[in-house]
Amino acid sequence: MMDQRLWNAVDRYITDHLVPPDAALDRALEASDAAGLPAINVAPNQGKLLMILAMARGATRILEIGTLGGYSTIWLARALPPDGRLVTLEAEPRHAEVARANIAQAGLSDRVEVRLGPGRETLAKLVEEGEPPFDLVFIDADKQSYPHYLGWALQLTRPGSLIIGDNVVRDGAVIDPANDDPRVEGVRSFFDMLAGEPRVTATAIQTVGSKGYDGIAIAVVNENG
Repeated sequence: MMDQRLWNAVDRYITDHLVPPDAALDRALEASDAAGLPAINVAPNQGKLLMILAMARGATRILEIGTLGGYSTIWLARALPPDGRLVTLEAEPRHAEVARANIAQAGLSDRVEVRLGPGRETLAKLVEEGEPPFDLVFIDADKQSYPHYLGWALQLTRPGSLIIGDNVVRDGAVIDPANDDPRVEGVRSFFDMLAGEPRVTATAIQTVGSKGYDGIAIAVVNENG
C-alpha cells in the first residue's frame, strides 16, 4: 500500500532526526520478539512523545495499564526523577516476566513496579491500598475494558493529571456503525465517557505511521470537576 510505505518512510525520517539509537530500548524490542510477544508496542517516536508528555507534566508518579514487554514503560520511567514511581499493570504472566527483565536491563527497576493480574482487579487493589494519586495514566490494554480503565483512572488521579488512551481510532472502525467488534465498541464507549465526563477536558487525534492508522486520546483532569 502506497500510503503505508510513505508513513513508514516519514516515521523513519522523524526517528532518524529526533530519536537517537538507544541500546536499552533496542534490546527490549529484541527480547520481546524473541519471547514471541506480539509486536504491538508503541513506535519509537510515540514512545518519546509519552516521555515528553510526562516530563512536561512534571510527573513523579505514573500508572500504565498494559505493560506488554515494557517498551513504553521504559520511555515513561525515564521521565521520572530518581525518587519517582511507575506502576505498570499486566495480565499475562509471560509478558510481565519479559517486561521485568527489560526494565531491569534498562536500569529502572528501582522506580518501576510490574503488577501481574487482570487490570480491573489490580486497579481495584490500588484504590483499596490507598495508593496516592498519579500524575499521568497511560491506558494501552484490552480495548473492550477502556471504559472501566477510565473509571478507575479517575479515582487514581488528581486535578492536573493526564490520562492518555492509545489505539482509539482502530483503522477508522470507530465510526463504522456496522462494526460490532468488542474492541471497537469499547473504544466508542470510552469516547462517550470522555464526552460526558465533567471531570476531564479531552481531545483525540488520528495518527499514521509505522504502526498503521490509529489515534490517541488525551485528557486532563479538571480543577473543579
